Amino acid sequence: MTAPRTATLPRPRDADAFHRSERARRRIAGTGHALVCAVALAGVVIDLAAGAPLRTLTHFTVLTNLLAAGVFGRQAHRCLRGGKPLPPVLTGGALLFVMSAGLGYHLAQTGTAPDSPGPRVAADLLLYTAAPLAVTADWLLLTPPRTLRLRFLPLWLLYPAAYLTYVLIRGYLLPDGSPDRYAYAFLDVDTYGYPDVLAHALVLGLLCTLFATLLIGLDHLRPRPMGRRRPRRKRISPPGIGGLK
Repeated sequence: MTAPRTATLPRPRDADAFHRSERARRRIAGTGHALVCAVALAGVVIDLAAGAPLRTLTHFTVLTNLLAAGVFGRQAHRCLRGGKPLPPVLTGGALLFVMSAGLGYHLAQTGTAPDSPGPRVAADLLLYTAAPLAVTADWLLLTPPRTLRLRFLPLWLLYPAAYLTYVLIRGYLLPDGSPDRYAYAFLDVDTYGYPDVLAHALVLGLLCTLFATLLIGLDHLRPRPMGRRRPRRKRISPPGIGGLK
């Protein structure tokens, strides 16, 4: 009876090559996350410098980019230090709302004349165009697929609900006739009343839910980025023969 042949065990240099590749991948991913953070933060800083800071901080897009800068900055730090990545419920939420703000802005601006060059235009370009493109590229090129889940939806919707509550309380506390009492016209209680404002918010919430569901579906269809591979384990004995595999 012929003795079973034993396969060759993985060589140490194979594992070393994998670890070098993994470190290089982490450096590239960390740099990409840091660039997203820089774009979002630059837009916020320029917008704050170009106008009244307290008024600027009532805008959903500014607060969302500030949140995204924190999320992707932390993600870059963990990635470059070899730490565990942030939960996808955080990174996915930042992706969702930065993309939603950019998409909504460009749909609303269709057919309008562009503003004259200046800090405000630069801020708008970063907040509504560069940041959404940056988070989308980060998602497609640097983030593993199939990590977003439908169960994240209730947690994600807490963010716009908290923003709506903040805007309504702020408007209620400010005296009548105050400039910029409400950040957006469709949230102006003096003009529409609370029932219509809440109806506007509900419609936007439903649209956001549909967009989030589409994003989750696309996340489960896209391929793994950057050709990331896992080390293959070789068999100690050939298939079909009893014993250790």
